[in-house]
Amino acid sequence: MPAKGKYMLNEQETKNEALYRKFSCISQYQPLVLLLGLSMLSCVILLTLFFALELSAAEHCAFVSVVSGSLCVFLAVFVLVCMEMLSQRWRRLLGLIVWATHLTMGYTFIFSGPIILPWDQVPFFLFIIFTVYTMLPFQLWYAVVLSVISSLSHIMVLTLRLTIYNTKIPPFLANQLLSNAVVFLCGSVVGAFHKVLMEKTLRQTFQDTLRCLSMRVKLEIEKRQQENLLQSVLPVYISMKMKLAIMERLQDCKDKEEQQRLVKDNNFHSLYVKRHENVSILYADIVGFTRLASDCSPKELVLMLNELFGKFDQIAKENECMRIKILGDCYYCVSGLPVSLPKHAKNCVKMGLDMCEAIKQVREATGVDINMRVGVHSGNVLCGVIGLRKWQFDVWSHDVTLANHMESGGLAGRVHITEATLKHLNKAYEVEEGDGHLRDPYLKELNVHTYLVIDPRSKDPLLSGSSVPKPRVNDGLKMRASVRMTRYLESWGAVKPFAHLQNREGFITDTIVNGKPRSKDIPLRSVPGSKINERNKSQKSKFDEELHNEMTTTIDELSSKQWSKSEERGSLAMWFPKKDLEKQRLFPDKLSRCRLLPAVSEAVVKQPCVRLPLATITAAVIIILAVFNLCFVHDTTPLTEYLVDGPNLRHTNDSDEQKLQEALFYLPYSVYCCILSLIACGVFLRVSFELKVLFLTLASTAYYIIIFSTKKELFMFYGNILCSLTLNDQRNCSSGEDDSSLKWIGLVKHPQVMSCIYITLFLVTMLIISQQNEYCFRQDFLLKYKNRTEQDEIETRENLNRLLLENVLPAHVAALFVGENKKNEDLYYKSYDCVCVMFASVPDFKEFYTECDINKEGLECLRLLNEIIADFDELLSKPKFSGVEKIKTIGSTYMAAAGLSGTPVQENSQDRERQQAQIGIMVEFAIALIGKLDGINRHSFNSFRLRVGINHGPVIAGVIGARKPQYDIWGNTVNVASRMETTGELGKIQVTEETFDVLHKLGYSCECRGLINVKGKGELKTFFVCTDMSKQQGMGLS
Repeated sequence: MPAKGKYMLNEQETKNEALYRKFSCISQYQPLVLLLGLSMLSCVILLTLFFALELSAAEHCAFVSVVSGSLCVFLAVFVLVCMEMLSQRWRRLLGLIVWATHLTMGYTFIFSGPIILPWDQVPFFLFIIFTVYTMLPFQLWYAVVLSVISSLSHIMVLTLRLTIYNTKIPPFLANQLLSNAVVFLCGSVVGAFHKVLMEKTLRQTFQDTLRCLSMRVKLEIEKRQQENLLQSVLPVYISMKMKLAIMERLQDCKDKEEQQRLVKDNNFHSLYVKRHENVSILYADIVGFTRLASDCSPKELVLMLNELFGKFDQIAKENECMRIKILGDCYYCVSGLPVSLPKHAKNCVKMGLDMCEAIKQVREATGVDINMRVGVHSGNVLCGVIGLRKWQFDVWSHDVTLANHMESGGLAGRVHITEATLKHLNKAYEVEEGDGHLRDPYLKELNVHTYLVIDPRSKDPLLSGSSVPKPRVNDGLKMRASVRMTRYLESWGAVKPFAHLQNREGFITDTIVNGKPRSKDIPLRSVPGSKINERNKSQKSKFDEELHNEMTTTIDELSSKQWSKSEERGSLAMWFPKKDLEKQRLFPDKLSRCRLLPAVSEAVVKQPCVRLPLATITAAVIIILAVFNLCFVHDTTPLTEYLVDGPNLRHTNDSDEQKLQEALFYLPYSVYCCILSLIACGVFLRVSFELKVLFLTLASTAYYIIIFSTKKELFMFYGNILCSLTLNDQRNCSSGEDDSSLKWIGLVKHPQVMSCIYITLFLVTMLIISQQNEYCFRQDFLLKYKNRTEQDEIETRENLNRLLLENVLPAHVAALFVGENKKNEDLYYKSYDCVCVMFASVPDFKEFYTECDINKEGLECLRLLNEIIADFDELLSKPKFSGVEKIKTIGSTYMAAAGLSGTPVQENSQDRERQQAQIGIMVEFAIALIGKLDGINRHSFNSFRLRVGINHGPVIAGVIGARKPQYDIWGNTVNVASRMETTGELGKIQVTEETFDVLHKLGYSCECRGLINVKGKGELKTFFVCTDMSKQQGMGLS
């Protein structure tokens, strides 16, 4: 049984083939319209000439009737073709009507005159055959059938008429009929050659159009992914500025290798920070979560955090707050960004109460002892992004620090607010004394008066959720607390991180404009798995469907004649207004090295210096042969004895007329050779339209000169001979009037007039076909050019996407969320048994940071912090530190980890050695940071010193947060590393005893500090890494 993918592929190929047929049908519209126009013009000219020359309508009744009727048919078909709905459906039938009308005209021209000759209307039937291939909307096999019918019918009808139904067989009848067949065969071969090449070109144009649209669709997807990625991390007003800055930087660099390097390094130190006044800041911490997390599996921990913070994100959206960052189990947000809101304090307090209520529901439903501690303060903030890697939107100010201490000095289950916030509440909530100064020394130092908000739900049982019966996970005490929590929280159904990347229609953003959310709510209920699978099962089929729709739209635009209105194409000469485009079209890419025959063939196609001389010589030879054949093949001296006063005939007998006819029957075939030379000149597809016009005009001019001047008497003489063959009395044809024979035998049978009419017809036809060819090839070139341009733009955007994504997630994690094998429907979590974690802070920056008019309310202080963090980030691009991953910055603290890119939970000795080497690399990185900071001190005349804490051990890594997905690591190892930094000393690197053992084996010397008291851990023995021996190495790395 064939695979499902094969069916899908065949279905897609069928759709593409149907689109191609439609595309082909549209492309045949203009040639058909031009053919109808040419046919109508020819009919009008024939009728005009007929009456201008005062020919007898009574004698040529059939001619006048059929030409007039054909004019009406062509006009009716023209109107129907212009009615798009009808012409799309019946275009082949309309083509058959045009062909049948031409055929009717041809046979009318043959039988309407007083004489029928073997060469009669061969040019007109050649015109029918050639236009069947080149201008009528038929496929190749259909055109072959119609051309065979046209040519065979002409030969068979004349054969029957001139043999069976004629008493006197014309001389050289077999030779003339064979010549007719050769002329028709030449026309069919040239027409089929043109048809095949144009079909190939058309299919190539279709493929290029499809590829161009595919690039466009992919480009749109890349744009949407960029917006999704950036706005997953940053507010719109900042993300757009950063995106434009990076795009300008990448576009200025044309070299792809340099572009890749710029994407990797991204070493620009722009500051994207803005000051906002009158905002409220909320800090919230989950009390008891650390104890709960120690009992969790990696999956349980990440799922629990994602569900909790997903719920908090929903509450933030409902209360018009913007989440800033997640720090472990701490959540903080701001109301009044980016647009100022008059109810910012009320929003934050309401959000804090809702968070406490949500955690209360969890506690009551699961029996797990967790609670929420919330602190709120109102004031001013500086918000934006600093650094070059792992961008995270953050806020800075003394008011932010105060809000943080309001949380740490608060009470579990309560919202702790300052007096500034209380003033903005306008008595919307009842409060009671908070006594925060008794629980936090910072609040005591600043003498901050605090309050606790009384939740209205605690007074009104109807507003409280406690009266509503809640599901309780009560499978007894057999179930662990973490399992009970996980099972309950799964019912909330928080959206998975980066789930919006799957949706091409849009993305979820927490930006609020004019107090109104910009996009849809996050669903609180989980989407059924079957629907998720149905939505995500085939990204390629979605892409194909979107591409099919785009192609259908484009073809519909072609149908409505919008395709020809191209800005890149001139109107008259079809030259590209842009000189670079014209130059690229004339001089394509250089030839590749290949064998002789392919090289010659490729040179003809690609090199004008080879193609033009070859085409010129060939066309000149064909034209010269045709002219030579018309002028010099036969000696006309014996005919002069029959001439009197120019082309007039002496009285001749039947044998004389037979001799004259035998001597001049070749004359029309010489003209046919000239017509074939016009066709041959016109089918040089790769020759420019201007050169074809020159060839065709020169050749036609030469033929006109020969027919009307050089060999005029010969053509008139042959006309008089034909006239005499139809009459017993020769006086009418030898009376000395040049137009007597023309009036008798008609327009389309007189050799001279017939020759000029058909040469003009083919001249105009070949000019039209040449113009169409030029248009097709220019359109094909334009599509290829756009294809290359959009391909370059896509590569630029892919580089930008890679940069953006790697600034959100580590590279090995990013591949799981964006790419062909997306796994957005799953939470990402990994457990590692040995990761080295580092915290490095600049404590002096807190004293350095001031808010006054001189430093633009702290903005210039942040500019210096941006330079410090950016210089730290630059170290990550060095090959030696490729294994170091920046996690985040917290104020002036830099957090990084080593060992996250390896295989999780590794056991063998080789892996242990590599893990231990990562610890050494992290120490070297810390030393390099110290060296970098020393360099900044020298340039900025400051005396900042780094305080570093390092620890290693097992961690859990994962991505949480649907609205602003964030990669983070958790575990006791992270907590101890943080304590190593906070309890350390300036200018020193403090490590735990376990880390000291590894460093000692690696050859690092450490100094024992002794036992120190670590919050939550008791007394720990710690060590300072001696950096004196490595100092020069660290400075060298900087």
